[in-house]
Amino acid sequence: MEIPFHKPYISEEEIAEVVDTLKSGWITMGPKTIRFEEEFAGYLSSKYAIAVNSGTAALHLAVKAINLRPGDEVIIPTTTFTATGEVICYGNAVPVIVDVEKETHNISVAAIEKAITPRTKAMIPVHMAGQPCDMDEIIQLAGAHRLFVIEDAAHAIPAWYKKRRIGAIADITCFSFYSTKPLATGEGGMVTTEKEDWAERVRTLRLHGISKDAWKRYSKGGSWYYEVIEPGFKYNMTDLQASLGIAQLRKVDWLWEKRKEIARRYTDAFASTGCIIPPSVKADRQSAWHLYIIKLHLESLSIDRNGFIEKLRERGIETSVHFIPLHRQPFYKNTYGLTPEGFPNAEWVYERSISLPIFPGMTDQEVNYVIEQVTDLCRKAKR
Repeated sequence: MEIPFHKPYISEEEIAEVVDTLKSGWITMGPKTIRFEEEFAGYLSSKYAIAVNSGTAALHLAVKAINLRPGDEVIIPTTTFTATGEVICYGNAVPVIVDVEKETHNISVAAIEKAITPRTKAMIPVHMAGQPCDMDEIIQLAGAHRLFVIEDAAHAIPAWYKKRRIGAIADITCFSFYSTKPLATGEGGMVTTEKEDWAERVRTLRLHGISKDAWKRYSKGGSWYYEVIEPGFKYNMTDLQASLGIAQLRKVDWLWEKRKEIARRYTDAFASTGCIIPPSVKADRQSAWHLYIIKLHLESLSIDRNGFIEKLRERGIETSVHFIPLHRQPFYKNTYGLTPEGFPNAEWVYERSISLPIFPGMTDQEVNYVIEQVTDLCRKAKR
């Protein structure tokens, strides 16, 4: 049996929305994008939602919205994708990279507190694998030091923190709709915020710094005239992407239920193996289950993490690792003088982590096969 690491869930509903857009003759940013924004904001109970062409673009526009300046510091976790760090570097600000919790792989609040300096302007907690960070403590810490909080929620739709949906808690929240994400538009992202001036600036910057509603100049009743308010970017979403988003949003809770059930079956099966640590979710929150990350008890195994991955591949199961920590990446390591000793938890997590397939279209047979092969490999590799 061959099981991919991920496969997006595309049904006739998505296809119909895309066909409707193609037939409309409007395929770039237009009415479908605006509709997607409105429905997304309504789903999250967020005041403003601005669609962009990637999660990276969302993060970049978020740091622009808070007026991040050269030399400003932004605290981020080492266990994240490089996009979280690179958007800080775009404007010659400084990513201050800190350690994570062993159990959740989320940013450590204690590590944040130690990293705050007079130059700190913001922090970007990453909801790793879809589990929300300790947002109450993070927001309290930010308030005490007058810092902004930008949530990297690339993995976290839908996710709940103390009965509140991720997307309307921090100053700004950034989502990704990349093809592997819980809501997938191929490429795409969204910025949500409660602040009107930030929303307005993000809207302007996503399309070359052109004054708001510039796309309407090509619609009925629009005007050819526009004004460039400041240098912006080509970060707009298209109506083709938004069509997928509209259809995916209708079923996003159902897709989550499917992932959650796969996660439950995995956890029930792996908890007693003696060589696997299943994911740990804190009691006051709900994970989006974008990823299912196991950690190996290396002390009880005769092979390492890389060997375990290779054995699973030989059995037809594709996996991944989330993520190679930023402090191990040459750019961050060399630029900021980072060493593994400064990140003991992230190092421990990285050496043991494997992300297993978890996608809504997985059949019972496929889930059972993953469980059987992982447990069999554990049994055969035990010391």
